[in-house]
Amino acid sequence: MTFDPSPVTSYRFRFFRAGGVDQVVLDEGALAHLDSLDEKLWLALACPTRGLDLDSRTLDLIDTDKDGRIRPPELVAAAVWAKDVFAKLGDLFKPLDGDELPLDALADTEAGRAIRDRAKRILKNLGRPDAAKIKLTEVLDTEHMFLQTKLNGDGIVPVSATDDEALKKTLGDILAVMGSVMDRSGEPGIDRAKADAFFEQIAKVNAWLLLADDAVCVIGDATAAAFGAMTAVAAKVDDYFMRARVAAYDGELAGRLDPSPDEAGALSGKDLGTEDAAVARWPLARVAVASAAGTARTLPSLPLAQGVNPAWMKRIEAFWRLTVAPLLGDTQSRSDALTLAEWGTIQGRLAAYTAWTAAKPDLGVSTLSRARIKELGAEGVQKQVNDLIAEDAALESENSGLESVEKAIRLRKDLVPLLRNFINFADFYGKRDGIFQTGTLYIDGRSCDLCLPVHDVAKHATLAGLAKAYLVYCDCTRKGAEKRVIVAAVTAGDVDNLLVGRNGVFYDRKGDDWDATITRIVENPISVRQAFLSPYKRFVRMIEEQVAKRASAADDKAKKSLDEHAATVANADVDKPAAPVVAAAAAPPPPEAKKFDIGTIAAIGVAVGGFATFCSSVFATFLGLGMWMPFGVIALLLAISGPSMVIAYLKLSQRNIGPILDANGWAVNAFARINIPFGSALTKTAALPPGATRTLDDPFAEKKQPYRRYLAATVLVLLGILWLSGKIDGFLPTHLQADVVLHRTAAAPATHP
Repeated sequence: MTFDPSPVTSYRFRFFRAGGVDQVVLDEGALAHLDSLDEKLWLALACPTRGLDLDSRTLDLIDTDKDGRIRPPELVAAAVWAKDVFAKLGDLFKPLDGDELPLDALADTEAGRAIRDRAKRILKNLGRPDAAKIKLTEVLDTEHMFLQTKLNGDGIVPVSATDDEALKKTLGDILAVMGSVMDRSGEPGIDRAKADAFFEQIAKVNAWLLLADDAVCVIGDATAAAFGAMTAVAAKVDDYFMRARVAAYDGELAGRLDPSPDEAGALSGKDLGTEDAAVARWPLARVAVASAAGTARTLPSLPLAQGVNPAWMKRIEAFWRLTVAPLLGDTQSRSDALTLAEWGTIQGRLAAYTAWTAAKPDLGVSTLSRARIKELGAEGVQKQVNDLIAEDAALESENSGLESVEKAIRLRKDLVPLLRNFINFADFYGKRDGIFQTGTLYIDGRSCDLCLPVHDVAKHATLAGLAKAYLVYCDCTRKGAEKRVIVAAVTAGDVDNLLVGRNGVFYDRKGDDWDATITRIVENPISVRQAFLSPYKRFVRMIEEQVAKRASAADDKAKKSLDEHAATVANADVDKPAAPVVAAAAAPPPPEAKKFDIGTIAAIGVAVGGFATFCSSVFATFLGLGMWMPFGVIALLLAISGPSMVIAYLKLSQRNIGPILDANGWAVNAFARINIPFGSALTKTAALPPGATRTLDDPFAEKKQPYRRYLAATVLVLLGILWLSGKIDGFLPTHLQADVVLHRTAAAPATHP
């Protein structure tokens, strides 16, 4: 089916707003006209067939190209098929009472009637001919029994598909040569393509075999053995006669062409076999100087009995028996040597056979014997195989009928849930969990519902981090189950106690519990409130770190000093005679006690005074604001927390589900936001249930400190400093001003009438 991504339609779709995106309302009308919905309005363009909370078999039936991914054309094709099969598309939106299909839900169309007829045949075979519904388990059981039969409609036949022994042997040869394809029954088998390729090779090899006439096979069927025996020694025979030529060229070289004394001596003390490798490298026989015959020299013959290299004796005997004697006749059969001319005659007589052998097709069937290849090339053998494959393929309609009934049941159950998580995210933004959500993570006093499976954490985190969400990756383990990895989006609460190594519990969609351990964190803001408090938390954390650092340094210094003193005492030689007392006058004077430096004291005074002045200035400024004092406090807080809050707001406004799903193999087609209210729904923090009561009496609570008294005393001291400095005189009556009370300025004279 060709899918037009930008169709023109007269149907008036309805849309709803969620996640900052317009999403189509999926109802009976929208499903009927899904092929006319602009692809740009789909919320997703692709999703994987695995890792979703949906029956993978349903996804496989929709995935027509079998690439492991669902795309809009395949969903449109499924919707069109459902429109042709079901009487009312509205039935697909109704909850099912189990995985079953009412027969009256099928349409009175050709496709609907075919599925109904097939369903009735299944029910009849099960002894329920009057049943009004068919269950998925009944279809699967029937399909399983059908697929386990010898012929099951897939066009693939295993060896067990026939009882004919000759045909079984032929199928076995095809499997051995061409390899196998998997039959629906789970057995290896062959299809028509492999059978045709096999018999094409058989035909080529048989055509080559027909070329072996009397001119090629000079001694009939014995020619192959003669050629094999000659080939086994040919290189060594040529080597012998070449050495003989060299010796004829210079007689003094003859001795040097034989094994040297060192080579022979190396064999001393060794256990030699009949075909020892070191001996096998020696010539076939010792090279003798050519004898003179007039002005010409005659090359020596190659001995075939006595004087032959022991490592080659068996092969030379086979050469003599299978090649030399049959080709040179009875005279040579009684000889014990082979001349160069006779060696040339043998090669000449087998030249045609050598050329024919070199032309042998290099095909897989060449591993079979020539006799077997001729048998397989006989008339009728290929037809038997093809007839068996055709008989199996003829049952395809039976199998497709079963699959159509299964598809109708599965689409009635799963098509709408899939569309609610593909063309829109109605489940995710509604009251249901999305099919991509794999469970709930409980950790640090909260539950995180947006959890997805992960296969490669490093690769996933790189892309998912663009979602601007706070993500925690967890390894989940459960006894008797394979470890799984999940990622959870934390969208509410604070993150002070979320650390790598922190443990929690993960509940999958089946309700099974898993031990979860955080292994990686992708940090991003969770809320503006958290961003408001973060500068103060960082400040307190910095002070704590500095205090801890200084305390640790002081502790190390004290420990080092104690260790040094302990080492001094331990190393003292108590047995050494006491040294003579030195005169008191010679003793060094005691160190002079350090006196306070007046400059240091002055500097400390200036610093304290400066700090007091700064504090008084700040307080005076605030007191000078009068009724605007609360706004001054707000301005100070914003000056500290404002930047963090702005950054948090910008990131939270960009937080969306897209990159997280894309990292799982989806192709999200819109900016589907996770705003703060929706984030609070995805991550729930701990709260007391409605109507619960509690007591605040904690027997282990820390004793209360008089902080209020300390605070009041501090305020009084600061007010005293401000009054002494005259900073608040403008707010006080004349007789209470510091300058008047302390007589630093004369009071204004009283005015008498």
